[in-house]
Amino acid sequence: MLDRLISATLPIVPKPVVRFFSRRYIAGPTIEDALSVVRSLRTQGALSTLDILGEFIEAPGAARENAKAYLELVQRIRAEGLTDAHISVKLSALGLLIDRQLCLDNMRELVELVAETDNFLRIDMEDSPCTTATLETYQTLRREFPGRVGVVLQSRLRRTLDDVDAQGEEPGNFRLCKGIYLEPRKIAYTDAELIRRNYTLILEQMFRRGDYVGIATHDERLVWEALRLIRQYGLTPDQYEFQMLLGVDEPLRKILIDAGHRLRVYVPFGKHWYSYSVRRLRENPQIAGYAFKAIFQRG
Repeated sequence: MLDRLISATLPIVPKPVVRFFSRRYIAGPTIEDALSVVRSLRTQGALSTLDILGEFIEAPGAARENAKAYLELVQRIRAEGLTDAHISVKLSALGLLIDRQLCLDNMRELVELVAETDNFLRIDMEDSPCTTATLETYQTLRREFPGRVGVVLQSRLRRTLDDVDAQGEEPGNFRLCKGIYLEPRKIAYTDAELIRRNYTLILEQMFRRGDYVGIATHDERLVWEALRLIRQYGLTPDQYEFQMLLGVDEPLRKILIDAGHRLRVYVPFGKHWYSYSVRRLRENPQIAGYAFKAIFQRG
C-alpha cells in the first residue's frame, strides 16, 4: 500500500526528488553516462542493452533526431569496443505514430548500421495500439536483416501465444516480459497469477519452437519456472538469456550470473528521463517503494 501511495503522488513531486528516486534505474542524460554503466555491468559479468528515452513523439523532425541519436550510439558502442552491448528501440520514438513508412525508413537505416557493426537491435513493445504495427515492422526487418533484430512480447496480452506462432516456422528472437501497460480486460489478463501462467506457457512454446528468448522478469517464481523449462529442454547458456532492469533486484541478478546464466541489463538513458521515471515508477509501485526506502537507508 505504501508503494502504491508513493507512486500515485509522483506527478506532483518536484523533478529533483523524482530524479533522486529514479537515478539508480536510469544511467543518466548522456551517452557517456550510459557507456560508463555498461562498463560497470561488464565487471559484474552482465551484458547490456541501451535504450534512448523519448518515445511517443509527435513530429517527423523529432523522429529523425532520435534516429540520428541511435546511429551515434551504435557508432560509439563500436568505437569503445563494447559490441556485446545491444540497443533497444521503441518504434514510436522513430515515428510509428506519425507515419509508418517514416518509421520503417528510420529503422532500416539503423538496422543496416547495426549489421555493419556486428551488433543487435531489439524492438521494444509498447501499448496495445502499437502491437500489430510493431510485429509487422519486426517481420519486415527480420527478413531484410537476418539475425540482427528481435522483438518484445508481453504475457499480459491475450493474443501473445498466437503472435508467437504467427512469426513462422523459422526460430525468432524474443524478449518475453509480463508487460507494464495497463490494458482493457477484453484484450489483456488482469489477474497476476494468470499473467504468470501465460508467461510460462508462452516461454515453453518459444523453447519448443527453438526461439532464442530473453527471459525478462524480476519475479522469482517465473525465474524458477524458466529454470525448470531450461532443464527440461536441455538448453545450454548460449540458447537463452535472462534480462532485468537496471537497479532492480540486484541480488537475484547476481544469483543468476553466478550460476552460469547469461544476463542482460536494460540500461535507459537520455534527456527525457523525467517522463520515463514517472511512468515506470507509477506502473511498478514496488520500484517506487525500493527507492523510498533507500532514502532512509542512506542515513
